[in-house]
Amino acid sequence: MEKFEINILGCGAALPTPRRLSSSQVVNIREKLFMLDCAEGTQMALRRSRLSFSHLQAIFLTHLHGDHVFGLIGMLSTFGLLGRIQDLHIYGPLDLQRIFQPQIDYFCADSPYQIILHEIDTRIPQVLYEDRSVIVSTLPLAHRIPCCGYLFREKPTPRHIRRDMIDFYHIPVSQINNIKAGMDWTTSEGDIIPNDRLTTPPDPVCSYAYCTDTIPRPQLAELIHGVTCLYHEATFAQEHALLAKKTFHSTATQAGQIARDAQVGRLILGHFSSRYSSEDILLQEAQQIFPNTILAEDGMKIDLSSPSEPRIL
Repeated sequence: MEKFEINILGCGAALPTPRRLSSSQVVNIREKLFMLDCAEGTQMALRRSRLSFSHLQAIFLTHLHGDHVFGLIGMLSTFGLLGRIQDLHIYGPLDLQRIFQPQIDYFCADSPYQIILHEIDTRIPQVLYEDRSVIVSTLPLAHRIPCCGYLFREKPTPRHIRRDMIDFYHIPVSQINNIKAGMDWTTSEGDIIPNDRLTTPPDPVCSYAYCTDTIPRPQLAELIHGVTCLYHEATFAQEHALLAKKTFHSTATQAGQIARDAQVGRLILGHFSSRYSSEDILLQEAQQIFPNTILAEDGMKIDLSSPSEPRIL
């Protein structure tokens, strides 16, 4: 199967700690890298991950709070020092241009690559990026400022050719792509060989939803229904539910409810408040609602392309 990996660079909330950096991830789809948020310390975490700086296609920012963007300008400057020449597209909410264009003009004026900022409407789902292998769209969230999550959906791959059948029926190489696309084959005697005899089903597609920071949104379950894996903020335990509501965050219980209602494959909890010396209480609360839940960890790599279920590498 094709590569579809989630690399968690930081999964803490507003205050970075010795154990956790604030929010940042890299989604690796067939060696094309997409960054989600860029907190302070992200470029160092990216170096430790051994992911290639040059393979980064785009950066998607959920919102413009510091614990999601303070690492951006330093990383962009570093890319210039490393000689990057490929354009880099950055997507984010209203005020992205106002906040970052002056910094880019000042700190990255001599960079050998172009930085292109895209302001997006976080209130509606919309496709932001599409190529041959993946579609990236927004997920409206509800926070104190404009905020959205992101949904990565892998595109279906062609069916797999059965080499023995191709050889048996003497099918020319020029027709293999047509058969992968679903075409039957007609022999010289006029017999029609159905496609399912010539091929095997394609690999199942993977999908990933990244949702932070937000109060619980029941509407979200429909937008992410059936995704392979959901990352949802769990800033607080249920005993701090009133604080979660006041600050427009979610509890672990509420994250579990979203995962259950959306019938996702796996839930990853993240964006943990620094008040907790251990996040086990968050894991326990979510697992009571949605058993297939794990805690995010800085440096964690999750393989979504595993035939059975996402694997932690």
